[in-house]
Amino acid sequence: ETDETEWKELHGCQNVTHTECDFSSAITKYYDTHHVHIRAERREEVSPWSSIFEMIPYFIAQIGPPGVQLQSTNGVIKIKVSPPEANQVQKMWLADTLFKYTLVIWENSSNAEFRNRSIFPTDVIDDLAPDTTYCLKVQAVLTSESHEGLFSPIHCVKTTHKAVSDLLCATNVSVFALNMKFHLHWNNQYKQHVSYNVQYLTGYLKTFPDQRSVNWLNVPGCENITNTQCNFSSIITTSGCYYLRVQAMSEYNRSCLSDEIEVNPLVTNEIGPPDVKVDISDLLLHIQISPPGGSESEVMRDYYDWSYRVLYWKNSSNNEEEIKMKEIKQTIGTVSDLTSSTLYCLKVQAFSKFYNKSSLFSKEECIKTPGDKILPLIILATFVTALIAVLLLAMPLIFALYQAYNKIKYVFFPSCQPPLNIEGFGGELLSSPYVSTTEEPIENCCIIETIITEEVNQIDFKDYKNSKQSSRDSGNYSNNDDASGSKVSEEMLEKEIV
Repeated sequence: ETDETEWKELHGCQNVTHTECDFSSAITKYYDTHHVHIRAERREEVSPWSSIFEMIPYFIAQIGPPGVQLQSTNGVIKIKVSPPEANQVQKMWLADTLFKYTLVIWENSSNAEFRNRSIFPTDVIDDLAPDTTYCLKVQAVLTSESHEGLFSPIHCVKTTHKAVSDLLCATNVSVFALNMKFHLHWNNQYKQHVSYNVQYLTGYLKTFPDQRSVNWLNVPGCENITNTQCNFSSIITTSGCYYLRVQAMSEYNRSCLSDEIEVNPLVTNEIGPPDVKVDISDLLLHIQISPPGGSESEVMRDYYDWSYRVLYWKNSSNNEEEIKMKEIKQTIGTVSDLTSSTLYCLKVQAFSKFYNKSSLFSKEECIKTPGDKILPLIILATFVTALIAVLLLAMPLIFALYQAYNKIKYVFFPSCQPPLNIEGFGGELLSSPYVSTTEEPIENCCIIETIITEEVNQIDFKDYKNSKQSSRDSGNYSNNDDASGSKVSEEMLEKEIV
């Protein structure tokens, strides 16, 4: 609900006779909501107010055409573009550097071919035919809001012949980048002594219309060098882009600048192959991948969203073996559809969908799957069964041999020995009852006496004999030899007496 007293008349839009009105002077806040309505008058007749038109100036405003200045020189066209509100005191688009500019150029002929390209506020258009009239127009664009402006008026200019290039200048400037290691290369046409300075300009400075040479800085380590290459990795970050050029200097302090070359690090960079390790268990192929650049390259890991293509195939003499592919996101993966006792080979490629970049394939890795497990299981089962059967058959035999061993040991090697006090009892050795003893050899001894008594009383002999027998029985430690000897002596004595 609005009160009628809040409405204000727009200066310059009262009692107008045409159907349009410029009220730009009344708009001071471009992000506020404004309401407008109109009514018609004829003499004293007044129409009702129209419906209210609601607007926010910033969102309905159209970006105007940029200013364009051209200069044709040395076979190229130098162009300078000024932002749409360059001549206005009050500006809606406060950040001129947010504008990007699109150039449309064509030959001024009946069969013209239109070419579109992005340019900077100060730029050079080359690759043009000499002595040819070209027409062009430029459009300002706010890429952050996808807001396209109006094209500038068409400008036409004729190109000139390109002068012979100075031999002092470095030519064919190119960039070689692999795994975020950046090298600049160029050619040298100058036959005398020449030294080079490699200079760079950060990309955002290119968006300013007035580019000064003081904004160009020397690359550390690439100052006053005589070779034709430079490692400029030290200045590279992942944000924004860079422009590089080579300044050649002769021994007479004459200098020449090469063409500029643009470097967008994450786009210009080429991707090296990943490292791959393979292992196998059962019929599963295990793959471990190291991202391109190695473990020390944090930029490669953090800014590229890596995925991996795994190509694997049977390594056989059949050239028609199918190559299979599997895509994985992680650095660890498995392949399962394998055949036993087969040699498989694989290689891996890293790729980033966002940057539409792919690496080289890794070197081929080959590994053989294990054989079928059914045959080893059969062999193992057969061996175990045979072992059990042998054990069952051997146990009775072992038991019988053990019993026989005990009997033999008992007979021939008794474990018990007779006490020493009865060992010589009865004049004969104790021995096993199962084995007959052999007679030991006995020495026969006799006593020869030179004096023989003729008369010996029989009774005395008997008394002597009884006394001798009694003495033998009472001895606890006599042996068989003594007994045998006594017996022989007795017999000899009796003979002598008789």
